[in-house]
Amino acid sequence: MHETSTPLTAERRPLAPLKWSNWYLSILRLAVGLLLALLIALLWLLHRNEVEEQRATLIADVLWLEQSLRFHLDGHSEQLQQLALDLTQTRKPHPLFDLRARHILKNNSELQQLLWIDASGKTVAGMPNPALPRVEPGPFGEDRVSRSLELVRLGNPVYSDAYALNDAVQFEIYVPLFRGGRHRGTLLGVYSLNGLLKHQVPWWFAERYLLRILDGNGQTLASKSKVDASPTTLTYAVSFEPPGYGMTLKATAYRAADNLAQTLISTLMVILAAAVFWSLWAVRGSIQRRLLAEQALRSEYAFRKAMEDSLMVGMRARDLAGRVTYANPAFLRMVGFRSDELIGREPPMPYWAPEEMERTLHLHNSVLEGNAPHEGFEIRLMRKDGSRFDALVYEAPLIDSDGRQTGWMGSIIDVTARKRAEDLARQQQEKLQITARLVTMGEMASTLAHELNQPLAAITSYTAGCMNKLTTGNFTPEQLKEALGKLAVQAQRAGHIIRRVHDFVRKSEPKLAPCDLAEVIDDSIGFIEGAAKSRGVRIQREIQGMRPELPADRVMLEQVLLNLMRNGIEAMSEMPAERRRLTVKLSQVEQQMEIRVIDHGLGIPPEVEEKLFTPLFSTKADGMGMGLSICRSIIEFHHGRLWVEANPAGGSIFVITLPIGRQ
Repeated sequence: MHETSTPLTAERRPLAPLKWSNWYLSILRLAVGLLLALLIALLWLLHRNEVEEQRATLIADVLWLEQSLRFHLDGHSEQLQQLALDLTQTRKPHPLFDLRARHILKNNSELQQLLWIDASGKTVAGMPNPALPRVEPGPFGEDRVSRSLELVRLGNPVYSDAYALNDAVQFEIYVPLFRGGRHRGTLLGVYSLNGLLKHQVPWWFAERYLLRILDGNGQTLASKSKVDASPTTLTYAVSFEPPGYGMTLKATAYRAADNLAQTLISTLMVILAAAVFWSLWAVRGSIQRRLLAEQALRSEYAFRKAMEDSLMVGMRARDLAGRVTYANPAFLRMVGFRSDELIGREPPMPYWAPEEMERTLHLHNSVLEGNAPHEGFEIRLMRKDGSRFDALVYEAPLIDSDGRQTGWMGSIIDVTARKRAEDLARQQQEKLQITARLVTMGEMASTLAHELNQPLAAITSYTAGCMNKLTTGNFTPEQLKEALGKLAVQAQRAGHIIRRVHDFVRKSEPKLAPCDLAEVIDDSIGFIEGAAKSRGVRIQREIQGMRPELPADRVMLEQVLLNLMRNGIEAMSEMPAERRRLTVKLSQVEQQMEIRVIDHGLGIPPEVEEKLFTPLFSTKADGMGMGLSICRSIIEFHHGRLWVEANPAGGSIFVITLPIGRQ
């Protein structure tokens, strides 16, 4: 080509374009060469950075391992020090040593032996055997043990040098036993260096490095490795003393797979092919990102679908107009309808109970207006077969990706079983309360009979007197009128006693009504005053300040007061007559009414006070252990509190607080 063009272009100066092309090609070659040099330099720097990073990782790993081993040994030292302290404080040290030593050896495989040596150097006990680990004389014999026992008398744990025994290298720890400031013995633990590395060096460390423990002369005492690979010159060593003296922990990194050539070839291929396949690669990358996004979306949808299908809580979504837009399987199972029967439905919904239609529609409108209660609300719903169930509903705004509210998401929980259990528990509680009232009346039967006998005897006496007057004819109308009036008073008194007992023991639902606590206290004292007099106990009532009426069940409060007063009377049965005084005090404390039942008995021990209100716990030989538990349940039903305090003058104070003005 050049030979044919040269004579034709002599006058047209044909060499300039050729020179320009050579120059251009030279520039391209230079650019490629520079690019190649830069690539090589870059790869060299990357390799250098990789080596430095590997060295930094090696140093960090070795320091971490050394600290981990030291923390492990320090933990053992603390365990042995605690064991030494416990041995000096217990009365039976040998069983304690056997138990704790067995536990320590079982949980720490690197600890080969644990000995208890007395102050004279004799072995008291040992696990798994009481023999000293080194018995031969010499630099590793008994004189070395004796020197360690002398050093440990200073009060701190002491580690021995590492020594070889039976082709294994081990070292010892000496922990002193002191009692009363005097040295009473030593705990001696024998460690295996190979066992320490085997159980405390993690697998990943052994796969990366060759780990060795060296003595002061550079001899290997123990090592660990999991792979058979050529180590590199990349090493790092740290001092490992104590436990040993002059020991070194040294790690050598294994040679990583050399992929430098492969990386270089791949890089050159990418550079050479980048200009040709750039557009195709861009399209491929775009398609790949889209496929990955679609795959991630499908996975996320499948995950959320599986999670929603596994829920036991019903989920139902509605738009701003109240139409159902989503219902999970739990909600569909709850109401018995299919998804196509609910999606797109407008109120009224087919699962709304007809008898609750007005209230349900009101709650529905409140939710759409944004006034849904944060604590949720209970509602009765209807299944497809017509059966009803109670549901607890929580509503929350449904927000889309742009932050706009598109509807409401409701969480529905079937609480029918829970409410049935609560009703059953309430019925059982009411039965226990009526049983407790009957037991109270049974215990007070003789007292009530005596109290009732007085008005009946008076009625009999007045009746006999009237009959005698009528028989003799010696009377005046005023005399008969006075006698009959007194007879009526006694009859009213007897009737009041019988009516009060009837009201107390009859079975009735808890009924809250305005109640004067002073009258409740008076009626309760009237019940038990006879029993108190028979035991020589004086009852005092103290009413302080205002007496606002409270919404309460009068009979239930009387039951609580009777139980507390009877306990106080029984607590003072063994006390002198001058101390048999029971005080019932009523006062207002801030927004609460407070009742205090104060006795002067023996009091309640602290260990009994903690369990006093526990069901089935009683301090009486014939007690059921339900009285105080029922009392606390009654007070808590009234949103109050019941507790006991120690009486500074001797005895106990039971305190009741009831809130004022709670509806």
